[in-house]
Amino acid sequence: MEAELHSQPSMWQRAIAQQAEEELLPAPGQKVAVVGCGTSWFMAESYAAAREAAGHGLTDAFAASEARIAGRGYDAVVAITRSGTTSEVLELLDGLEPGLRTVVLVGDTSSPVREKVDAVIELPYADEQSVVQTRFATSALAYLLSSVGMDLSPAIAQASELLAEETDQALLQAEQFTFLGRGYSVGLAHEAALKMREAVQGWTEAYPAMDYRHGPISIAAPNRVTWMLGEEPEGLSRDMAATGALYLNRDLHPLAELAHIHKVTLDRARVRGLDPDTPRNLTRSVILEG
Repeated sequence: MEAELHSQPSMWQRAIAQQAEEELLPAPGQKVAVVGCGTSWFMAESYAAAREAAGHGLTDAFAASEARIAGRGYDAVVAITRSGTTSEVLELLDGLEPGLRTVVLVGDTSSPVREKVDAVIELPYADEQSVVQTRFATSALAYLLSSVGMDLSPAIAQASELLAEETDQALLQAEQFTFLGRGYSVGLAHEAALKMREAVQGWTEAYPAMDYRHGPISIAAPNRVTWMLGEEPEGLSRDMAATGALYLNRDLHPLAELAHIHKVTLDRARVRGLDPDTPRNLTRSVILEG
């Protein structure tokens, strides 16, 4: 995980360059469903929000197991899967109506998913050995965000600096984390929380930032962290000050913040004697039997 998370800025540059040379994603104006499982689902959420915000057309994100595709008039389905073997993604692709264009972003380019789609976006250089995903997910997202015109050069520069920093003791010892996002960074907040749950086995939550004060802020307290990815809602910092929790709200690109959270997650796992490459009850790919 350490080598993989530190390689993210260079992986993003490579994915952005690749995207500029390819025309495999749905065209602007097409109605698109984006699907994935776990981390890939949260990347789908981020891309869907960014694509719509950029004016490229209606875009919905689904967990592959809960995707509602039939009868909704989609022009294309985009799937994200590191391994290309995830059961729910393969079953979804098998069940799609004929004529619906399909695209997959995949790390393992020898996997069976490539036989089930019309176009394959190959990201083998971002594939990983660790069970806990970092660079594949963010590289796939870099590819997708750059396709809708987002300039990721600030994210690359900031992530390079953040990944070289020492992790503050307050973050290493904190009891609980909550991550917040807005727009496309809501998916990043969900992904940040998932990383902390997987690798640290810790109490971690994530919410759209505007919804945080509708209940979840009640758990904010000393020795707990609330981490805002992206622009905060008006008045949130004032309300957080009254809780005693550590509130992080920095003028940084949300993708760079996510890379930093990956490093904090690894450091917290090490402090606890945990191995994020082989977290309990998890495997690199979920392959369901029967």
